Amino acid sequence: MTVAIARPVAARHPRPIRLMIVDDSTVARAVLSRMVEADGGFELAAVAGTAEDALDALEHVAVDVILLDLEMPGAGGLKMLPMILAGSRGARVIVVSSLAEEGAKATVAALGLGAADTLPKPGIGRFNGRFSEVLLGKLRTLGMAAGSSSGRTGTSTPLRAMAAEPMRCLAVGSSTGGIHALGQMFAAMPEAIGVPILVTQHLPAPFMAVFARQLGASARRQAIVAQDGMQLQGDVILIAPGDAHLTVENRSGRAAVRLDRTRSASGCLPSVDPMLHSVAEFYGATGVGVILSGMGRDGAAGSARLVAAGGSVLAQDEATCAVWGMPKAVTEAGLACAVLPPDKIARRLASKAGDIKW
Repeated sequence: MTVAIARPVAARHPRPIRLMIVDDSTVARAVLSRMVEADGGFELAAVAGTAEDALDALEHVAVDVILLDLEMPGAGGLKMLPMILAGSRGARVIVVSSLAEEGAKATVAALGLGAADTLPKPGIGRFNGRFSEVLLGKLRTLGMAAGSSSGRTGTSTPLRAMAAEPMRCLAVGSSTGGIHALGQMFAAMPEAIGVPILVTQHLPAPFMAVFARQLGASARRQAIVAQDGMQLQGDVILIAPGDAHLTVENRSGRAAVRLDRTRSASGCLPSVDPMLHSVAEFYGATGVGVILSGMGRDGAAGSARLVAAGGSVLAQDEATCAVWGMPKAVTEAGLACAVLPPDKIARRLASKAGDIKW
């Protein structure tokens, strides 16, 4: 069994982010270990050569972030990912694998199963430079999120009342950790709610076709990457392409897609803000926004516009977020009507969908 438990280090304040590396390559394990140990903000708690060994190690060590390869002997990282998450007691998983290439099915599958983020593994000799900077940045963000959410289950910020009008359009925004949350939310929703659904997920364009197929399967309804001019239809999910904002405009009295590529205030492309702003303009008090897991503040400005138009916004709770950034921004601004896990958000949405019964 290839597993090693690292000796504990002296505690520092703030405490270092505890990591586990799971990779069958001795070279990759050695390079990644040196990389994180050279940064004083991390503590390498364990290394493992298979997913099965990682599960054994998690019975004895607590970690904040797990670096997981997908191609390994035994069942492999992808198949074992749900069990690793279940045994990790709240750790975030970042997939570092050669399978995590742009558009790869394995990438979207891992994110759908609960991985917080993915990063393609470079070839031997190319671990330093840009790869190191990106990886360490992701580890810090996810590590701090794991530590801050431990034991937190609620918010002290006052919540708004939901609009009395029935929901006529649902717009959902998400980023890091959002694919898993989307799957949980739609799995808990009725198969028909009778309203058009817009989704903006921060994801590169090559991933979108695979993401749409996966979301459609979990949501039990049609999911399409939006194209300019498409009309909005009840129970059809339109997804923002990776290179444009998904917005709504009035075309001959009907709601239709307008793709927008102008720079957003958040710097994101696609951005949640333009989507929510356009929903506010077209649907007013019958528009409902949902902000799921993600880092940053994208969606806060759009949520403010939707609330000002009489609409409602729901946010994912901290305990179930991979990163409570986007939902936190909405919640702390006093814009949320509810702060709930994805499955409970689904129940609240079902109750607002006109005459559709839960």
